[in-house]
Amino acid sequence: MQDRLLHTPEGVRDIYHGEYAKKQVLENRLHKVFRLYGYQDMETPTFEFFDVFGKEVGTTPSNELYKFFDREGNTLVLRPDFTPSIARAASKYFADETMPLRISYAGNTFINHSSYRGKLRESTQMGGELLGEESVEADAEMIALTIELLLEAGLKEFQVSVGHAAFFRGFAKEAGLTADQEIELKNLISMKNMFGVEEYLSNLSISEEHRRILASLTNMLGGREILEQAAAWKGSQKASEAVSRLLGIYEVLKLYGLEHYVSFDLGMLSNYDYYTGIIFRGYTYGTGDAVVKGGRYDSLLSHFGKGVPAIGFAVYLDELLLALSRQKIELPVESGPTLLLYEKKDQKEAFLEASNLRRQGCSVILMEKKKEMDDYQDYAKRNGFYAVRLFQKSDSLAM
Repeated sequence: MQDRLLHTPEGVRDIYHGEYAKKQVLENRLHKVFRLYGYQDMETPTFEFFDVFGKEVGTTPSNELYKFFDREGNTLVLRPDFTPSIARAASKYFADETMPLRISYAGNTFINHSSYRGKLRESTQMGGELLGEESVEADAEMIALTIELLLEAGLKEFQVSVGHAAFFRGFAKEAGLTADQEIELKNLISMKNMFGVEEYLSNLSISEEHRRILASLTNMLGGREILEQAAAWKGSQKASEAVSRLLGIYEVLKLYGLEHYVSFDLGMLSNYDYYTGIIFRGYTYGTGDAVVKGGRYDSLLSHFGKGVPAIGFAVYLDELLLALSRQKIELPVESGPTLLLYEKKDQKEAFLEASNLRRQGCSVILMEKKKEMDDYQDYAKRNGFYAVRLFQKSDSLAM
């Protein structure tokens, strides 16, 4: 039992010393970029009413939520996703605001993944939401902000892949797929299972043209030429509008000078049903998952009484830190504290010295010397201290 108490449950972990210091440095760097783009911080509760993340909102499946009850019998959940929480809070506090809102956030999310998926069940996110703006420029701003964040984190090689939720939905509707067929096909395309897609489509009663287009979505990824190719496809007004939107975003990103970080993936789909427009993800080396995920969700806020368009994204800090580590990209952290040792006879002067150093901004640990210096040197090395120093009265006299 005692051994069990020393371990964390599956899917969560402790972060300490140098790793935690690097995480703080990364958070500060990203927060600076959000501020430069005019995003203002918002903090929402760690847990909310179940309905905030209910099925009609289109967020995390119920069986992956951490649920519990309050004293009144209401079902509560640990937040699995920030976007519905921000949408709820914005609808409450900015109900009468008719101009765009730019909101940033940071905190942990909780998803009860199946153990075989190997993902953390508690993870840290930082993100931004742009509410009340439906323009192409708003979409481009969020992608540009994503790129600037990854650059500020220290990444040199990465790509932001952009798709559009309406592209697949448009052709799926024109092909006459049922809701269940659409879900099954969506899952196969999301996994880039080309053979599985072709086999599944071969058993459906749809036109040859729709079969060809839907089957091609597993490899419709690349640069602007992919959009030009898709623009020639006929048969779905929604899909055509989606391609035009993506072309417009590309042109605005050229104004930022960031277009070379962007690629397009018309087979990009999301498990979050609330996405209505563009979907985008940031990828880099050293991690098996995206370090950024986002998209447009123009219908979500209407569930909370404020029917305005919106777009947002989340940076997955744990994945980003892993990528930085594996790419040998260092996050410069402040040096650890100085261990100031003193003899009992020098206690008063040593305390004054420590106070003076702290007023000057120096980090100091003050300890009476009771062991050999080698013991303290080893202690300092184990805990990342900057230096070990034995106080002498002459130090204070020299001040």
